[in-house]
Amino acid sequence: MSIAISVKHIHKTFFSVEALKGINLEIKQGEFFGLLGPNGAGKSTLLNIMSGLTRADSGNIAILGHDVVTDYRSARLNLGIVPQELVFDPFFTVREVLKIQAGYFGLDHRCNAWIDELIEALMLSDKTNTNMRALSGGMKRRVLIAQALVHKPPVVVLDEPTAGVDVELRKSLWVFIKKLHREGHTILLTTHYLEEAESLCERIAILNHGKIVALDHTTTLLDQGVGNQRSATLFFTETPPPLSQDITSLISKQDRLSITVEFDLSRITLPVLLEQLKKQGCKVRDIQTEQIDLEDIFIDTIQRNKP
Repeated sequence: MSIAISVKHIHKTFFSVEALKGINLEIKQGEFFGLLGPNGAGKSTLLNIMSGLTRADSGNIAILGHDVVTDYRSARLNLGIVPQELVFDPFFTVREVLKIQAGYFGLDHRCNAWIDELIEALMLSDKTNTNMRALSGGMKRRVLIAQALVHKPPVVVLDEPTAGVDVELRKSLWVFIKKLHREGHTILLTTHYLEEAESLCERIAILNHGKIVALDHTTTLLDQGVGNQRSATLFFTETPPPLSQDITSLISKQDRLSITVEFDLSRITLPVLLEQLKKQGCKVRDIQTEQIDLEDIFIDTIQRNKP
C-alpha cells in the first residue's frame, strides 16, 4: 500500500521553544489515522508545515510523494485541510465561497455538480444563498469541510472538526466523514474527543512536547493497556474472612459481600489476585472489571512522558 503522508525528521523551533523534535511518521493511503496530544504538543505546528503555512527548520513532508515545499502545487492539489479555527469570508454566500475556493485550484464550472453534491451531503441545501455571517458555528464548520473537499483531494486533514459542535451535528458530520473514508480517502484526524478517535481511527499517534510518545494500531494500544492501572469489583458468596495486608492495601471500597480493588498490572495480575483470595478462604461468585479506554492510555502516556 502506498504512503499518503510521509513525515521525515521534522524539526521546528520558535525562538527558544522547540515545537517539533525530529518527527517521523508514515500514514498509508486509505487509512483513518488519529493524531492526539495535549495543547502545546506540536500538532498544529505539524499540520501548518504540512499545509505550507509554516516552514520546517529541517526534514521534509510529502503528500502522495509530492514534497510540500519543492513540489507544493501537486502536494496541495492532493491535500484538503479543515482548520480548527472558524475562518470565513463574511462577504459571500455559501455557494459563492465554494466556487471561489474551487477557483483557487483552477476548477471551472464543471465542478458545479460536485459543489451541489457537497452542499446536499453536508445538509447545507437551505443555506446555499445565505451569507456566511448569518450561519451558526456548526454550519460554518460544515462549509469549512466543503471547502476542504471542493477540489476532491485524496488526503483530508481534520483539525478538531467537531470542536464546539452540538451532539446532533457531530453525529451527522461523522456519517459524512465515514462515507469519505469508505470511498478511499485518507483521513488524518486531530481531536480532544478521545471517544471519537477510539471508534474511528485505525492507528493512533500520541504527540507530547514535540515528540511522538506512542504509535500503534488502536486495538493494539487498547489490548496492551499502555496504562497498567486496573480496577475490579469482586462479589463474594458469603462474608469473607479477614484479609491479609497485601489485599487490604489494594481495596478502595468494601461492603459486606464485595470489595473494589485498584491494582497495577506490573505488580499483580487479576488471576494471581484471585488465587490469593482463594487461599485466604474467599469464595468469589462474580467479577466486574473496568475496561481500559483510549482516555486511560492517553493520560498514562502523557504522564509517563513528562519532561
